Amino acid sequence: MTTVIVGAGNGIGRAVAVQLAESGRTVALLDRDSAALDETAARIEGHALTYTVDVREAEEVNAAITAVETQAGPVTALAHVAGILNTGSVLDSDISQWREMFDVNVFGVLNVVRSVGRLMRERRSGAIVVVGSNAAGIPRMSMGAYGSSKAASTMLTRVLGLELAEYGIRANIVAPGSTDTDMQRSLWADPSDDRYAQPVVTGDLATYKTGIPLGRIASAEDIADAVEFLLSDRARHITMQSLYIDGGATLRA
Repeated sequence: MTTVIVGAGNGIGRAVAVQLAESGRTVALLDRDSAALDETAARIEGHALTYTVDVREAEEVNAAITAVETQAGPVTALAHVAGILNTGSVLDSDISQWREMFDVNVFGVLNVVRSVGRLMRERRSGAIVVVGSNAAGIPRMSMGAYGSSKAASTMLTRVLGLELAEYGIRANIVAPGSTDTDMQRSLWADPSDDRYAQPVVTGDLATYKTGIPLGRIASAEDIADAVEFLLSDRARHITMQSLYIDGGATLRA
């Protein structure tokens, strides 16, 4: 089985790549950061193929997927994790940030699932997981662009799952909440200080943000476990679903 992991250079993507490799899959790692890709590959026992790709560029994506199929065989599973985060109010944020976020978080997803999904459709077999965010399901201050882009990629994936169901192909979303990654820490006043996790857990009434009922932020491995499950045959009757991995933070709003 050849599994493509997009956004495998850091954070959740790296954890997903390691987890899927440990489960016995042949993994092909895609990211725009070649140095980070090499570091991820070094953590995987055995051989991992790496491809430096900007998901905003459809031709780059298509070339990489063609190379994967040539070098490793048919792609049977896809985990799309690549995404970016910028914050700012709806009324005052720079419109260029919205375009950048949608270029990566929506059109980047579209480029990848079109490239992989068409091949899966021909073979009438495969499974896709797109890592979104619980921000797609609940309004949050300063997250207008990010939440909107994740809501768009969530619906994109659900419609994709509907269109591919007749071919026996599943498509699901994993929606993490606050997870201990560089992206999460970039929101903290001091990214190296673990004490800044506590306000995330506690929540903030002034900004209408719930805390995390389970009392901890997620690890990247928590999210990887969910991705591995949904790509496996154990989830063979699950499709078009959004699985929230957020410790109850959204109260599943």
